[in-house]
Amino acid sequence: MRIDIDEEKCTGCGICKESCPKGPKIWDVNQIAVATNLRYCHLCTICASKCPEEAIAIVRDVQNETKK
Repeated sequence: MRIDIDEEKCTGCGICKESCPKGPKIWDVNQIAVATNLRYCHLCTICASKCPEEAIAIVRDVQNETKK
């Protein structure tokens, strides 16, 4: 899993960090937002849904997940 930020769209507003339940542990926001610590991420996708610029994409790496 990864969080992709479109650097051309991101304005660094910080809404992703503010809306995320684990925001301070996951997000660094300066000129652009960067998800730096994904071990705390619960894949809730709130950050992507709240981004006013639609600059966040949640990518689940299906190949790495085991089948049940």
